[in-house]
Amino acid sequence: MKLVLISLCAALALPAAVHAQPAAPAAAPATAATLAVTDWPGLAKYQAANAALPPPAPGRPRVVFLGDSITELWAFLRPGFFADHGYVGRGTSGQTTGQMVLRFHQDVGALHPEVVVILAGTNDFAGNTGPETDAQVLDNLEAMVEMAHAHRIKVVIGSVPPATRFSWRPESPAAPRIAAFDVRLKAWAQKRGLTYADYWAAMALPNGEMTPADSRDSVHPNAAGYAVMEPIAVTAVDRALRARP
Repeated sequence: MKLVLISLCAALALPAAVHAQPAAPAAAPATAATLAVTDWPGLAKYQAANAALPPPAPGRPRVVFLGDSITELWAFLRPGFFADHGYVGRGTSGQTTGQMVLRFHQDVGALHPEVVVILAGTNDFAGNTGPETDAQVLDNLEAMVEMAHAHRIKVVIGSVPPATRFSWRPESPAAPRIAAFDVRLKAWAQKRGLTYADYWAAMALPNGEMTPADSRDSVHPNAAGYAVMEPIAVTAVDRALRARP
């Protein structure tokens, strides 16, 4: 997934000095490369939105969707789904599970949801932040689950959606690894007592490809693909809400 580029233009303004001095040069606009160093977890992305978010409405549980561009595009393409259910989208394009761990407290815990829906792993398998084993991806998911439980937040774990190749990382294998990982992920979620949202089973062809009608690039769902995912997500959230703490 391509990173969502954040263009931050900052200029340094110095007060006039008693003695004439050359003006301070304007700071260069932030680039993807500099942001990868200065804000690797993407903390700046939702800071203003988090600050403006009102407290959860009485009788309407808050649910945060945490993820990568699949979650970000979901909230963009299907805003009515999020608004109608009181869901909050916190997806960041290009992110891996390690980056989500670092922003979990800010973008999930501090918002006081009753449920978090975690949909992550695609970019880990693409190698966006370097090679990772399946065990390392699970470790990052475990870290987020532990933080959620510390905040008394119930967890829905989404399967990694099907994909055959990553257009931005064509050398990285996709379909076989995702299919095998989702089997392991489901077993882990069940062992941990988490609610599992199985998008893969509803969207994958026998070769591990996402159904063409549901995606234009075999990775990111389109509006039709999200329409397939939504009842799965709602059912999983409702199960999580009914589960004992």
